[in-house]
Amino acid sequence: MLKIIQLATLALLAAPACAQPVAPTLNSRLTGDLTPTHDPVIIRQGDIYHVFSTGHGKRLIETRTSPDLIHWTAGAPIFTALPDWAKAAIPGSDGMWAPDISYVNGRYRLYYSVSTFGSNRSAIGLATSPTLDPKAPDYQWRDEGLVVMSDKSDDYNAIDPNFIIDREGRHWLSLGSFWTGLKLFELDPKSGKPKDAKAKPVAIARRPAPAGGPAPVEAPFIIDHGGYYWLMASYDYCCKGAASTYYTVIGRSKAISGPYLGKDGSPMLEGGGSIFLRADLQEQQRFRGPGHAGWLHDKDGQDYVVYHAYDKQSNGAPTLRIAPVRWGADGWPQADY
Repeated sequence: MLKIIQLATLALLAAPACAQPVAPTLNSRLTGDLTPTHDPVIIRQGDIYHVFSTGHGKRLIETRTSPDLIHWTAGAPIFTALPDWAKAAIPGSDGMWAPDISYVNGRYRLYYSVSTFGSNRSAIGLATSPTLDPKAPDYQWRDEGLVVMSDKSDDYNAIDPNFIIDREGRHWLSLGSFWTGLKLFELDPKSGKPKDAKAKPVAIARRPAPAGGPAPVEAPFIIDHGGYYWLMASYDYCCKGAASTYYTVIGRSKAISGPYLGKDGSPMLEGGGSIFLRADLQEQQRFRGPGHAGWLHDKDGQDYVVYHAYDKQSNGAPTLRIAPVRWGADGWPQADY
């Protein structure tokens, strides 16, 4: 009998503990109009969350709203035609790419890109509105024209804008894709355009090209947190559906102009940084190529990262993804995605 009791006790000790139920992620709860969402940014006005993303044809800058970050509804586009200056500057373009949204001096600023795929003849424009609510009597987007332009004589590409005000009150715009990487321009606070049109931009991230070809880097987004500036960037290739290899890295710097370093000290000017949103490359994974990340610091203090990923179960459709962010004991962010 003693031997039987001993064996039963050993069996109980060896048995796995009851698994605790895993709480569903925010991404697993998202519903509504989630596709197509490419290059998203997010902001909150009052009780409504707004997502803006790349648009084409007569839907130039896609819009989505939600009362709770979960249920999303598509709205009317910001514009239905490119401004005349953009048509003249970038012949052949039919889209507004990679918008950025912020609230400055009583108006919402929407920076956007106009380009053609694979070319660095590109331009960033600016539109402003006093409100994001289409039902408000004063709702109206006003195009403010050209901000920055690049062409084949430049070593950067004027797409993927991101606006930030630093802790000294200076205004900045980061941008860039491929070529020699990501750049930073100081802006005039009143106009939202370069403070000195002749000033050279500051390099903040670059991936030296290997002998076999380019090492893509794009989609900068700078966050101010904990005494550091944090630079998110997307590495490798977007826009290939479920075959996309996009992923998001992050680095930090005491100065907004850099140098931005990963957790291991690797400089983003040399292709370094720490992985923040990992590419799902295994065949069983549903969402691939998470990238072109934006950020929301919500009014309750919670941070979120918004991004797109390609849904393998939906023909690789670019899909809205949102994840809460936790700041670890080491001071570095972790996305719960």
